[in-house]
Amino acid sequence: MTTESGAHIQALDAFVDVLAGIPDEAALADGDGLTFYSGLCVAICELSAVDRAVIFRYDAARRKVRAAGAHGIDIAVFEEGFFTVETLAAARQALEEDRVVEILGDVEVPSEFAPLVGEAGLVVAPIAAAGRWMGVIIADRPADRPGLSEPERDVLWMLGKTAALAATARIATFQAQRARELEAKIDMAREIHDGVIQRLFGVSLALSGEGPLGEEARARSSDELQAALADLRVALQRPLGRDSRPTQTTLAHELQRLDAEHPDLGVVLEYGDPADVPPDLEPLAQSVLTEAVRNAHKHARPTSVRVRVSDDDGAFVLEVRNDGVSDRTRRVSGMGLRLAALEALQHGGILEFGERAPGDWQVRLVVSGGR
Repeated sequence: MTTESGAHIQALDAFVDVLAGIPDEAALADGDGLTFYSGLCVAICELSAVDRAVIFRYDAARRKVRAAGAHGIDIAVFEEGFFTVETLAAARQALEEDRVVEILGDVEVPSEFAPLVGEAGLVVAPIAAAGRWMGVIIADRPADRPGLSEPERDVLWMLGKTAALAATARIATFQAQRARELEAKIDMAREIHDGVIQRLFGVSLALSGEGPLGEEARARSSDELQAALADLRVALQRPLGRDSRPTQTTLAHELQRLDAEHPDLGVVLEYGDPADVPPDLEPLAQSVLTEAVRNAHKHARPTSVRVRVSDDDGAFVLEVRNDGVSDRTRRVSGMGLRLAALEALQHGGILEFGERAPGDWQVRLVVSGGR
């Protein structure tokens, strides 16, 4: 057995140990993955001759790139940072070229990564699969050790692929859940067609006949209408649209993230306290805010995006306005907001959007009894 193949077997064995060490198998599918990713960082440090390692990946629940696991450094130092693929040039290079990038000697890095910089520089490994970028491994290189050997680079690259495999498994789990939701909606449509529509069609035929309607036909038509209404009522007790994904963040943090991500938009809290959002409405409120800001970035040229949170006679109100409406924007209404409007109905609320004043576009969510 060659030294290189032995290193690969060690890496695979370490990966299996990390997976086996997770006490709850649901942690990969539903948790934040801290146990898994921190365990993977331990394996990286043991197998790659690096002292400290941090895994950064996109977290859909928090809607941002964050430190998902770490070893040799407190992960809390990265909690408040806003990271993108542009934050560290070596990260983009590693992902674009799908290889391990090593920065030797004195390096200048963004302040967010300063706590991780060792005396000899940084090592960046991609977490990517099938052309999809999922994150990076960033480690510091000890000053008393030479540059990475090819086997060490291969091991780091392989561990990045295992992390990508874990991320892919989480995505597949989510997509399977969405497929089940779609199947449930198709079943609802079929149920309405087979029950309600067929009954109404029979009543329509009876009413369209020539001559007066007899007592027996009238009674039967009435019974069919009542049965159709009952079937429709039962069917509509199911969700009308998709639910926003559960989040592990808040509207207040989402405001900060969007402001950092789109500094040119001037996202500002104009009124209210986002910490007052009812917990059950957090996913919906964040979804509406994110979609409104995304549309402003994509379709408008605002000087500011103003956000208001209020309690209007016991109803929770979220307003997002931008002053960059153009002729083209007036003809745009995103599918995301249409889906959010259906979800608002499920909560007993309403979502409206459109031009409220010349050049001024407003998205307004109102949910009664929100507090």
